Amino acid sequence: MACKFITFSLLLITSFVASQKISISKSRPIKTIRVKNGDIIDCVDIYKQPAFQHPALKNHIIQMKSNHLHPTTDQTRTSSKVPLQVWQQYGSCPNGTIPIRRTSNKNYQTNIHPSKVIVTPHHSFSVVLTEGFSYSGAKATIKVWRPYVESTNDYSSSKVMLRNGPLRAFDNVEAGWTVNPKVYHDNKTRLFAYWTVDGMNTGCFDLTCPGFVQTSHEVVLGGDISDLSGSLITIQISKDPYTLNWFLKYDNKEVGYWPGELFPILRHQANLVLWGGEVSSPKVGTHPHTATAMGSGKWSDVIFSSSGMIKGILIEENSHPLKRPEHLFPSADEMNCYDAYLLDENSQEPVLFYGGPGSRDNRLCP
Repeated sequence: MACKFITFSLLLITSFVASQKISISKSRPIKTIRVKNGDIIDCVDIYKQPAFQHPALKNHIIQMKSNHLHPTTDQTRTSSKVPLQVWQQYGSCPNGTIPIRRTSNKNYQTNIHPSKVIVTPHHSFSVVLTEGFSYSGAKATIKVWRPYVESTNDYSSSKVMLRNGPLRAFDNVEAGWTVNPKVYHDNKTRLFAYWTVDGMNTGCFDLTCPGFVQTSHEVVLGGDISDLSGSLITIQISKDPYTLNWFLKYDNKEVGYWPGELFPILRHQANLVLWGGEVSSPKVGTHPHTATAMGSGKWSDVIFSSSGMIKGILIEENSHPLKRPEHLFPSADEMNCYDAYLLDENSQEPVLFYGGPGSRDNRLCP
C-alpha cells in the first residue's frame, strides 16, 4: 500500500512539473539584457523564481550561502572570478535578482533529459566513476569545447554527476557544459545543470521547470560559454550537511542548490559519482552511427590535452574535506567511436582524457 502511495505521489509531481512548463517565466523581469545575435536574459526577483512553484517547496526559505563550501573544505585552487559568459559583456543583474535565460514556449516540451542509466540505448558514455561509499560531494576541472553535433536530436556533454538508487529508479544531479540544440535551439556550448527523481522524467535542465533554487545574480544556467572553448571551468556539487541541500559551485561562485526536499533517494547521500563525456543520439549503437563528437572530437590526447579532459577529480565522503577517490574505474561504451583513458598511476592527481569523432571521418565507428 505504501509503495502505491509513493508511486501516486511521484506521478502527481510529474504531472505538476509538466503543467508548469508553460508558466514558469511569467514573473515580470526587473531588467532585461539583450545579447547581440544571442540570448535574452531577464533579471527576475529572487523570490519569484520558478523553483517556488514546485509543490515540495511551497514553504521553502532560500538558503543564500552554503554552510559547507568555504576555504577549509575547498582545498583546490580556483581562479579569482567567474569564467566569462557571453551575456556579461552586455550588462549585469542587480543584487536581489537572478538572471534567467528567456526561452520560447516550444522549448518546454524538449527540456527533459532522456538518460536513465550509465549504459542505455541511444547514449554513449566515456567516463570514470567511483562507487561503494557515501558521497556528499564531487568536484572537477573540465576543459570546454564546442563539439560537432549532427542533428537536433543529438547532444554532447561533459559533466560531473552524483546519483543514488537502483538502475532504473535513481535520483541524480549533474552539471557541466553541453551542446544541445534540442534544448537550447542552437549549437553553442552552454553551462548546464540537470536533475531527475526516481529515474522518471520528473527533472529538467537549468531553471526550465520548478526545482533548482538559484542564489547568484552573476551566473546564467544555460548561458553561452562558447568563448571559453579550450579553457577550463571548475564544477563542484556539495551537500550542505545541515540543510541537506545540494549546492552547485561554478568556478569560485555558488550558483544555487537543489533542495533536499526534491529527492526521496538522493536527499542524504549519493552512492555513485561519475565524471566524463556523453553523446546522446537515436543513431548511437546503430549503422550508420552518429557523427556527433564527444569532448573536442579528438581521441584521448595525453600529450597535448587537445581532447576532452577532466582533472582535479575529487570527492567528499560524509561531508568531510575533499579528497582523491580511493578507486576509479574508467569506462567507454563504444571504444571505436569515443574512448577514455585515465592517467592515474605515478601522477599527483587523476586526469581523465576522453572523446572521439563518432563516425565522422572514422571508419572504425560503424
